Amino acid sequence: MAAIVKEAARDTTDRVDYSRRIGNLRRKLRRTGLSGLLVTHLPDVRYLCGFTGSSASLAITGRRARLFTDGRYRTQAAEEVKAADVEIVARSAAVAAVEWLAVQPASESAGFDPAHTTVAELARWRGALPARLRRTFFVALPNPLVEPLRLVKDEAELAILREAALIGSRLFDYILGVLRPGLREVEVAAELEHAARMAGAEGMSFDTIVASGPRSALPHGHASEARLPRRGFLTLDFGIIHKGYCSDMTRTVYLGKPRANERAAYTAVLEAQQAAVDAVAAGVRCGDVDEAARSVLRRAGLAEAFSHSTGHGVGIEIHEPPRIASGQTTRLEAGMVVTIEPGVYLPGQFGIRIEDMVAVTRTGGEIFTPAPKALIEL
Repeated sequence: MAAIVKEAARDTTDRVDYSRRIGNLRRKLRRTGLSGLLVTHLPDVRYLCGFTGSSASLAITGRRARLFTDGRYRTQAAEEVKAADVEIVARSAAVAAVEWLAVQPASESAGFDPAHTTVAELARWRGALPARLRRTFFVALPNPLVEPLRLVKDEAELAILREAALIGSRLFDYILGVLRPGLREVEVAAELEHAARMAGAEGMSFDTIVASGPRSALPHGHASEARLPRRGFLTLDFGIIHKGYCSDMTRTVYLGKPRANERAAYTAVLEAQQAAVDAVAAGVRCGDVDEAARSVLRRAGLAEAFSHSTGHGVGIEIHEPPRIASGQTTRLEAGMVVTIEPGVYLPGQFGIRIEDMVAVTRTGGEIFTPAPKALIEL
């Protein structure tokens, strides 16, 4: 399995231009009229300066950027952080960042993302400020500043996501040789996750879904003690973390010989998934991509069995904007990476889902997950 990474991996992480990312953020920050920004959401911190530790805050002004973390990460921060100074502190990293922001030249205000800030945290930050600043210094951003920058992936990110998806696809090829009736779902998940680690994955993007027989009708059927049936569908939904970025794919296979209605349902899902993939292109509304899949299932009489959205963005986090769902008016942009994953779920009978990672291009979509999608019978 180690050969998977050797074939796929390239030296991509050193291509990241963190100075450009922070420069782009500063331009957005200037338009808000704020003097500074406090970034505490760790995926945003990693995106902006490369730090991968579990405790840090990044303070940014019009001229300076400084990462605050604790002594556990002294060496790691020195090795990883780009385009920002590093300060090791013995107290709360966020409080230290607040104190630093408050004494910067012409520092009058700082933005924060309320989606990633608790009331208790905000009270602590304000408590660290001089009395004259406590009521006015912090401003809740009406819209995130970093998240929109992460929507469109740069070339280095796209290269890493291709690698991650390719590793995931090869893991699927591997696990096909392991599957057999009688294995417990948890054993399948454990084997897949062990192979992922042996192939160099940093971890799994989310809890691996292994759902067989009637349990395949559970959209998020995490691996259980149930044994794989002699006859029935098996859904495998998994992803790996590679160089900090997530992969995500789903394939549904059949153990034994499918019945006519099962084969027809699989064909409908496959056609719906392909229709949505074909709809992906820069400028297309997310809701229209969702409708491309949903309309196929509607014609097949299975629309009511499709109970979730068609997809989501993926990157440093497994679920990122945009959302590929009914009524979503966001337009796709070249460089976004989304999942396309329609499914049907018939409680007590079976479920089917097929999912690819797709990069948006100016003229269409590039599938990152090349694992076969035609119905596999084992």
